[in-house]
Amino acid sequence: MNDMLLKLYVKFQDLKNGEEGQDLVEYALVVALIAFGAVTGMSELAKGINNSFSTISSTLAADL
Repeated sequence: MNDMLLKLYVKFQDLKNGEEGQDLVEYALVVALIAFGAVTGMSELAKGINNSFSTISSTLAADL
């Protein structure tokens, strides 16, 4: 029984002190930040393209 508790204690200490999962969390945060920037940039780009087409459309309608 003591041997099993000692192994369990050692396992928890390894999990607590381990840094393997830390890299995964850092990569996930970087990917989330890039995705957030891309979504924000795409929406601004879409607004700019929409404004450009609206300007072109009104210019063409005025010239006809």
